[in-house]
Amino acid sequence: MGYLSQSDHKIVSDAVAAAELTTSGEIVTVLADRSDGYADVVLVWAVALAFTAMSLFAVIPQPFMDLWDSLVGGWMHEWTTGELASMTIALGLVAFTLGWLLLSWDPLRFALTPGPVKSARVHSSAIRHFKVGAEQRTHGRTGVLLYLSMREHRAEIVADQPIAAIVPAEVWGEAMADMLEELKEGHIAESLAIGVRDVGMVLSEHFPRADDDRNELPDRLIEV
Repeated sequence: MGYLSQSDHKIVSDAVAAAELTTSGEIVTVLADRSDGYADVVLVWAVALAFTAMSLFAVIPQPFMDLWDSLVGGWMHEWTTGELASMTIALGLVAFTLGWLLLSWDPLRFALTPGPVKSARVHSSAIRHFKVGAEQRTHGRTGVLLYLSMREHRAEIVADQPIAAIVPAEVWGEAMADMLEELKEGHIAESLAIGVRDVGMVLSEHFPRADDDRNELPDRLIEV
């Protein structure tokens, strides 16, 4: 994927290490190229195009029939019911295939995927990564995942239940806003570092570092 260099990774890892100096919480960072392939979205659009083509033929068949006759060299051709049905099916198949091929191009597929669908898939992916990489993997269940999905232009912060019970969602929203300011400038590593800093400040307030605290999760950034 290659979004970040080794020095960029170090920026994020150093930010995690610095943030965890003041809290017993553990911060995990994940950078994803995308959160889903959206094959179902491609299918829906392709089916919609197929039905649109067939519906147009049903409403205004003459232009299609004239075009076909001109292509095959017909003259005053009388269309049978079977030919009309075959033309309808053929138009649907052609439109479906073209739609599928066009939406196989990533920029168009992501552009035509509704925003709420992207948000839901990013959230689901963040939850999955949290369950694997952070949930209940710390002594006091104080893990927090900071997840950034590049193709969808979305980020998520997911916390273990003891943290979520204390810290309202609005607080994480402030951290997200700080991150997005840097992301708008194309500073990916810096945006993650700022998000980590903000999360660390929140955690240090509610879960200060104990004398016997140890680092339970890796500080490194995970790219997927």
